[in-house]
Amino acid sequence: MRAKRLRFVAVVLAAFLGAEVSPRAQAPGGTATQDEIATAPVELDGASLFRVRGVTSYPAETRARLIRDRIIAAAGNASVAADSIRAVDRDGVTRILAGDALIMTVLDVDGEVEQIPRTDLARVIAAQVQAAIVAYREARSAGALRRDALSALEATVVLLIAVVLLQLFWRWIDRFLVRRLQTRITNVGIQSFELLRAERIWDAVRGVILAIRTAVFLLIGLAYLGFVLAAFPWTRGLSQNMVEFALGPLKVIGGGIVANIPSLVFLTVLYFAVRLVLRLVKVFFDSVSRGGVRLRNFEPEWAEPTYKLLRTAIVAFAIIVGYPYIPGSQSDAFKGVSLFIGIVFSLGSSSAISNVIAGYMMTYRRAFKVGDRIKVGDAFGEVIETRLQVTHLRSVKNEEIIIPNSQILSAEVCNYSTLTPKHGLILHTEVGIGYETPWRQVEAMLLESAGRTWGLSREPPPFVLEKKLGDFAVVYELNVFCHDIHTQSLAKLYAELHRHILDVFNEYGVQIMTPAYEGDPAEPKVVPRKDWYTAPAASTQAKAIEPVRRGG
Repeated sequence: MRAKRLRFVAVVLAAFLGAEVSPRAQAPGGTATQDEIATAPVELDGASLFRVRGVTSYPAETRARLIRDRIIAAAGNASVAADSIRAVDRDGVTRILAGDALIMTVLDVDGEVEQIPRTDLARVIAAQVQAAIVAYREARSAGALRRDALSALEATVVLLIAVVLLQLFWRWIDRFLVRRLQTRITNVGIQSFELLRAERIWDAVRGVILAIRTAVFLLIGLAYLGFVLAAFPWTRGLSQNMVEFALGPLKVIGGGIVANIPSLVFLTVLYFAVRLVLRLVKVFFDSVSRGGVRLRNFEPEWAEPTYKLLRTAIVAFAIIVGYPYIPGSQSDAFKGVSLFIGIVFSLGSSSAISNVIAGYMMTYRRAFKVGDRIKVGDAFGEVIETRLQVTHLRSVKNEEIIIPNSQILSAEVCNYSTLTPKHGLILHTEVGIGYETPWRQVEAMLLESAGRTWGLSREPPPFVLEKKLGDFAVVYELNVFCHDIHTQSLAKLYAELHRHILDVFNEYGVQIMTPAYEGDPAEPKVVPRKDWYTAPAASTQAKAIEPVRRGG
């Protein structure tokens, strides 16, 4: 009751002084107001008692902190009665004392800030200090602390019950949404053009519910924390900052959003417009790639890379148009970050950009496509994937070869698949035969070997070329057409062809020469037919004869 009476006295004095106490009133004669003079609040247990001014050598914050410490010292000293707080006017200043201890000194300039006489201001401050000391002691009494602890315990129990009930409630909401909404959500589209899939809509609904649930739990947690902190005098000041702590960032964000609503509306419209244009462009080029739409002198395999180029151009144009409307785009920080990103990109992406350009150039040059058998330098294999920067090959050994597109663009590319379906790929191999063997016999044996090899074409017929009249042998080249190299390996075809060449030349007793020798052997170096299946080859005789039967 005593504390309430003291607060009442302070309020009555302030009301009696009326409008003159207003810190925002302009003093007669142009005297500076509190808004124009740096002041600091004197706070005790989170409550602001009054404000004081300072000077350059003695800042207001330092003075307010010193006054607060003196008030706390007086309140903690049981020998200092609350009634001993008084204002003593002497020597042109008014001192506020707690017993014999000084609390603060009120000067004429302090009264000028509040626009009231110094003595009146001192009486108001003395009443405030007296009420604050009484409240300080009462809040730290054993009974008050027991009540505060009980209130905190009750709040904790209420929090736990609220969390449990909210968990049950949100589970019921989830089941309700699954039962009532999930089966009713359908794709959103215009005729056959699909704008939003049902899964995306359902995920958006669940995301909104999750955001609401998170916000509710955060609000309950902040309310509980603020209540518990306010229950104890030592943390009461923190509790008063909880609202500012929680809502401060939201206030800043909200103010920024309100200030930039026109720009955000423009960016939103631009985003959806660009998104719609990209969807339409994608649908068009998908039709081109499937053959539904035909363009003159435009290959279907060009549809995807062309769409990617147009997509990049459209997005770049949208960024250029929307950049001035991005909140903060004109700030120095935003410009600095943009400049830094540009420098990093320009320094680290030179090779990447060259590979990307090479990838598009190869696409429009039609050097190869996925599924072709190609040779680049020493790398040979089937194209399994083409990307903007690299091309993936699968070798005959099932090895994945990754080649940068810039390297392919600067190297010679041999494509085995482009002309094969129409004209056929010519497989060729060479043998060296001595001059004593008639060339007509050699040609006939080579053609017979080609006829025995399964997988080679009969039309156009194979042919033999006498490529070179060497020092010790004639070099013959067998050429055989093959119209399908995708279902079989070139290495296997060559291996089988070489096997039949060896068999046929052994059958007719003709020796295959080496490039150089010192003298003719007494007998031709051939394998007699009886030794063709010498162990362990005897166990595989059937497998060796089977290709002959198929070829014959």
